Amino acid sequence: MGDTTEQTGTLAAALAQAAKMLGPRPDLAAEQAREILKAAPGHAQAIFLLASALRMQGEAAQARDLLKPLVKAIPNSADARVELGLALSDLGDSKAAIAALTQATRINGKHARAWRALGDEKTLAGDSEGADAAYAHHLEASVNDPKLLEAAAALRENRLAVAERMLRGFLKLNPTDISAIRMLAEVAARLNRYEDAEKLLARCLELAPSFSAARNNYASVLYRNSKPQAAIAQTNILLAEDPRNPGYKAIKAAALSLVGEYEEAIKTFKGLLKTHPHQPKAWMSYGHVLKTTGRQAESIAAYRHAIAQLPSLGEAYWSLANLKTFRFTPDDVAAMRAQLARTDLIDEDRFHLDFALGKALEDASEYAPSFEHYQKANALRRKSLPYHADQTNTFSQRLKTVFNRAFIAAHEGGGSAAPDPVFIVGLPRSGSTLIEQILSSHSQVEGTMELHDIGQISRSLGPWNKKDAEATYPEVVETLPSHRFKELGDEYLERTRIHRKLGRPFFIDKMPNNFLHAGFIHLILPNARIIDARRHPLGCAFSCFKQHFARGQGFAYGLEDVGHYYADYVALMAHYDAVMPGRVHRVIYENMVADPEGETRRLLDYCALPFEDACLRFYENDRAVRTASSEQVRRPIFKDAVEHWQNYEPWLGPLKSALGPVLTAYPDVPVF
Repeated sequence: MGDTTEQTGTLAAALAQAAKMLGPRPDLAAEQAREILKAAPGHAQAIFLLASALRMQGEAAQARDLLKPLVKAIPNSADARVELGLALSDLGDSKAAIAALTQATRINGKHARAWRALGDEKTLAGDSEGADAAYAHHLEASVNDPKLLEAAAALRENRLAVAERMLRGFLKLNPTDISAIRMLAEVAARLNRYEDAEKLLARCLELAPSFSAARNNYASVLYRNSKPQAAIAQTNILLAEDPRNPGYKAIKAAALSLVGEYEEAIKTFKGLLKTHPHQPKAWMSYGHVLKTTGRQAESIAAYRHAIAQLPSLGEAYWSLANLKTFRFTPDDVAAMRAQLARTDLIDEDRFHLDFALGKALEDASEYAPSFEHYQKANALRRKSLPYHADQTNTFSQRLKTVFNRAFIAAHEGGGSAAPDPVFIVGLPRSGSTLIEQILSSHSQVEGTMELHDIGQISRSLGPWNKKDAEATYPEVVETLPSHRFKELGDEYLERTRIHRKLGRPFFIDKMPNNFLHAGFIHLILPNARIIDARRHPLGCAFSCFKQHFARGQGFAYGLEDVGHYYADYVALMAHYDAVMPGRVHRVIYENMVADPEGETRRLLDYCALPFEDACLRFYENDRAVRTASSEQVRRPIFKDAVEHWQNYEPWLGPLKSALGPVLTAYPDVPVF
């Protein structure tokens, strides 16, 4: 009896030692597990530890082969099924991994690791709703406090206001509870309040640097908040701990593309998809990078892969439509209609499919049904992205009040003297990408992308909404000491330096919304160029209405809203012309199409650049282009699109009314 007890104690100690080594030294854990199995063949826990250690060393196939008979031998072991799911995930067998992880959660509904792994796998598989539900279960399973359990249940049921109220109350009494902080960050992220989510997660990691689930959330939020460098830094920390994690690689690859590291992004996506080929959203993201670098045939193939793996993935169809030069086949149209006929299709897939089908029918000259699909897409998109035209108008009036002639004159020349930036502003779909392509074909100018830095700097000074705080933008600008204008200009130059790869003296920031900040830009960067790209109100506004934007641009999803926005834009730019005469150079799209050489020469003169013939052969420039017009600017200028809106004129009454005198005066400006 004594010998048996001693042997049992020795075995338990050996198993405990192997488990302890699993994290820091999986090789030693595997060695220990093998020794245990020599003494106790078939021991379930030793097999489990060996399989875990093998998976951690990249031997997922061996781990799977050990775990499959193990889950049959002990069918009620959630741990064994989780480990099998992780091994299958590492092998790229997403469907089987989801099945194993789902079974684990059925065995043990409080298994936090199972829910998190299931959420990761469903994210990669393109099931965003399923992923959200799994992550909510993970949060619930990760806490024990009854009040947090109640808040987690509200979050799982998507009762976000209730969850937020509970969590804020809990954190007042328990300000360092990392589970509550992470849950509140999840609420903020679901409400698209990414700044709040970012601050919460940063605090969470300050309290618990090894909290990898929070760090993963943090990397994702940083990416969504247009801070790709910081997102890459976080994914590097995560990948150092778990170098084979496909979710971490997917975020890093997407972030790399946002800082212009396209080849590295392509390499990362290739590696991810080689080991995890059944990832429709990863294929779609890969297609985006290929499109940006001009590899259209490969991007189409990547989008087709995504659709083949997940036929309901509306965004992949829209990505094909968004190539602009792509044409859908009758089979594609039938497939999209079949998906739209489903009753279980989530809104995000539905509005993407409606946008794509609208484009397909437009290309087929079926304008009435095309408009019907565009209208459905916009109405559905508006549900998740509310927009209030009166707030934009009020903000515009506040900008005019602050950036008046006297204030501009009082601070003239106080900013950073660097002449490097060239801002192209206006509305989306106004011909700005064409201007960017022309300028970036010049030997002294580098094109980058639509940079978010001016908007982020302005928000760092104070929120735009007056209800949010006492110190608001733009009013806070009036209180800045004179030296701050130079500091803010220098900050912009430093923040954007990562996008400058070619060492050219000038670079382009093509964020269209920067028209709002022309006065602010002038004060912090008085020698920067500001180019206003303007297109016929009906052509530009309706083109915005047909476009689904990856983020923001809430004004675009209603004909009246986009009309009011265009009118506010024209009025604000007229104000800037009056208080900063000659500061902004305007390019009328129709004039550029009619006389490309003349308009290009005037553009280069404004930028104080010598004429170069390459600017007229802009379509030969193989630079990366991230916007919806990326494929169009790789071709010579064509005139077809100038009046294309006329095909939809019978339905544009609300747009015309909203535009008012701005429409009849174009290209001149009415008196405001």
